[in-house]
Amino acid sequence: MTDTPTPTQDGSSRPARPPRPDAPLLSVKDLKVHFPIRRGLLQRVKGHVKAVDGVSFDLWPGETLGLVGESGCGKTTAGRALLRLIPATGGSVRFDGKDVLSARGGELRTLRRQMQIIFQDPGGSLNPRMRIGAIIGEPLRVHGMVKSRDELRERVGDLLVRCGMPKAAAERYPHEFSGGQRQRIGIARALALNPKFIVCDEPTSALDVSIQSSILNLLADLRDDFKLSYLFISHDMAVIQHICDRIAVMYKGRLVEYGTRDEVLDTPTHKYTQALLSAVPQADPTVKRKRVIYEGMAT
Repeated sequence: MTDTPTPTQDGSSRPARPPRPDAPLLSVKDLKVHFPIRRGLLQRVKGHVKAVDGVSFDLWPGETLGLVGESGCGKTTAGRALLRLIPATGGSVRFDGKDVLSARGGELRTLRRQMQIIFQDPGGSLNPRMRIGAIIGEPLRVHGMVKSRDELRERVGDLLVRCGMPKAAAERYPHEFSGGQRQRIGIARALALNPKFIVCDEPTSALDVSIQSSILNLLADLRDDFKLSYLFISHDMAVIQHICDRIAVMYKGRLVEYGTRDEVLDTPTHKYTQALLSAVPQADPTVKRKRVIYEGMAT
């Protein structure tokens, strides 16, 4: 089967996706993350903050699912919980048929190789005391994927070049690079273990607008080249529109809308989704659009 370009809403073209397999790569069912509220001298639990409260979605191989919502809605917490970076209160997460939340020992180690994350702050996620080569090479050494220093150096150099950085960057420190360059380094680190799935936790929100498009294009190219699946977390509907195949809209710990990219963008059914779309800036100053305000959302 040959890929034929299909038009997108913004006028660009995107290769047609191959037929969807029978089973999703990632299946999240009723995921909950509740944080206790402690008060008093004895710090007794008086209640819970329901950061994530019954979130369910599926992600297929080669697909990008956008998880969108305003700051504080629980989208980053959901992404980290399904990776076991923070404990989940309830629900289930299955990755490639394996139960992520109950995995232990060698099974969990294998899952961690296949599931990676790109953090929001490219500066804060890189150890300032380590050279770039050591940062990218660390997961390769920990998981025993290289047999010699020469092989490690070669793999790190190839990853840097693939992410738009020179091989010589391996000998420098994070503070010597711009925000966009540091994010490319973070992407190279996430690719080091040849994962199947990457959580992209607002990877462009800390970058200048002029740099955002190049990072998004890089992520799209890597997805197609390495057959990656992304959970792309963002509060920016314009960014979600550019890269995602399907969209899940999150509000106060719950999903309020879930569908294909065109369904959610063209015919949103929930008023919160309509409010998010109405807040997207228009390039044409002559276009007038009524702002939708949803009760309870930040303005």
